[in-house]
Amino acid sequence: MKRLSIKKDKPAVRQGSGLAAGLVLATVLAGAVAPAAVAQTTKPRTTGKIEEAEIEIVKERVNQLPEATRNFDKIKLPAPPKAERKVAYAFPEFRLPADRLNPSVKVLTIRSEELTPLTGNFVKAGIGNYGTLYGRGYFHSTRNTDHAYGLDLKHVSSATGPVDGKNSGVAETSAHLMGELYRGTAAFGVVADLGRERYNFYGYDKANNQPTAPPTPESNDIKQVFSRFGVKAYAHNRDPEQVLTYDASVGYRYWGDIFAAQENNVMVNTKLGYALGAAGRVTLAADASFINEKDLAPGFEKQPEGASIVARTRTFVQATPAYEFTSKRIAFTLGATLGYSSDTATSVSRGVAYPAVRLGYTIEPERFMVYAGLGGALQRVTRYDLSTENPWLNRGLNLADTHRGPTIYAGFTSTPARGLELNARATYARDRNLYFYLNNAYDPTRFDLVYDQNATGVLNIHGELLYNAAEKFRLGTRMDFNKYALKNLPQPFHRPEFQGSVFGTYNALEKLTVGVEGYFYSASYGISYRPATNVGDARVPDFYRATDPIVDLNLRADYRITPKISIFVMGNNLANRQYQRFYGYPVKGINVLGGATYMF
Repeated sequence: MKRLSIKKDKPAVRQGSGLAAGLVLATVLAGAVAPAAVAQTTKPRTTGKIEEAEIEIVKERVNQLPEATRNFDKIKLPAPPKAERKVAYAFPEFRLPADRLNPSVKVLTIRSEELTPLTGNFVKAGIGNYGTLYGRGYFHSTRNTDHAYGLDLKHVSSATGPVDGKNSGVAETSAHLMGELYRGTAAFGVVADLGRERYNFYGYDKANNQPTAPPTPESNDIKQVFSRFGVKAYAHNRDPEQVLTYDASVGYRYWGDIFAAQENNVMVNTKLGYALGAAGRVTLAADASFINEKDLAPGFEKQPEGASIVARTRTFVQATPAYEFTSKRIAFTLGATLGYSSDTATSVSRGVAYPAVRLGYTIEPERFMVYAGLGGALQRVTRYDLSTENPWLNRGLNLADTHRGPTIYAGFTSTPARGLELNARATYARDRNLYFYLNNAYDPTRFDLVYDQNATGVLNIHGELLYNAAEKFRLGTRMDFNKYALKNLPQPFHRPEFQGSVFGTYNALEKLTVGVEGYFYSASYGISYRPATNVGDARVPDFYRATDPIVDLNLRADYRITPKISIFVMGNNLANRQYQRFYGYPVKGINVLGGATYMF
């Protein structure tokens, strides 16, 4: 704050007669018309002066704003569920897909407190027990309003595992390439993915503590290798306020294994929206997928070497036209979902038609919203996706798209306090072609897809809680309860009824960040077989075996030594429980990974 103080001496003013005033006026006029030469040699008469001029700058106050809480991921009214949620959840990034249980909720991480210049490049390297090697390279462009590009490379491998050393080792290598161009409000981009994964079928009798275990196999005799490739080109409008919005893409994905199976998938996705006014809007969401696959003919599990290769095509088309209305308090959607799937795993119609209706009401703006709806949709099922969830699949699988619907749901979203978000939803659906994983009778180390021939009733109760305190501390939890009403199958094989996770991060010091992840899954069911009487015969089912509940605790710490160098350590499964997500496949016990990161 600046203060300027000026003091002046005021000239004296005498009160006089009119004559005196006239004399003064005459004197002033005479001075005004005096010659210039006289003015230069004669000092002007001063009638007053400025004295004691003083400028003083005073700093008495510092403006400070309180630390604010920022919510990066606002809870929004969710769209009607279109697909069955996967039964998997995710460990920290160095874990392999074989050991993953991927949660639908994104695990949050603390962002940097200051926006440092973005170099877009870093490399990470780490080493851990079980002969684990981890490496990652992230090379991206700096901030740019015209374009963006980047390459992400990752490798992680464990030489040994929980059963017979290298027989349960795993490895994964992947590369992700992207590029985008920005032109006005439009963005155009291309992404490409390449990957290779190595697993072993180590779920043999020894892993199940069977007394009649066969001789230990060689790792090369039980290996499985997946090859993946995908490319997609897309264009979308980056301004949601425009009258016409669009998001369209066309892509191709390839998947193959070490045996004869292959999958070629051409995909088209489109989302269009056209504003009819300030509140109304018409939308169209359309998806198409055309798959050509090759695999062993069904029924050759007993003698795969004599099997023949068969090919088939799988067609999937689905579209949802709708009208959306949004006001200050009410938001509703009225439309229909029309779809077609050529799969015939059960006696279900290939064409479907479901309503797409949703009504939301805001009780308190940005505080409390309730919603309910009626819907349904087809869910595309591919080998590409299934092998990331369960890598120990059998040959000769009969894949079928899931028919989810009709579906009814209701829920609410709330932000009762600063930094606190709540989300809860209850859903009931009638599913057909809903797949379950069951051990094969000839080779229990592999899993078949089995279906209930009738519709399966699925009740899901979902809840989420997230607390975010000024980017210093974040804590969240997610819970799902699923109840399956089956007609023909005795158990919902390898689909646990309860799934819960908790995650949090805390900036303990300026340079130290710690994080925690915990998971709990209730028991799920596999099947135990008696040994076959003759070699090559199918085994006789013994009983349905419930796996142990999953309790998993993971911790992580990152310490920044310099602005460019940091070190990290991660510990997984610190409860040291060798649980079995899939029957016969125990996971690793305590495993720790440490390493360093360099940014440039």
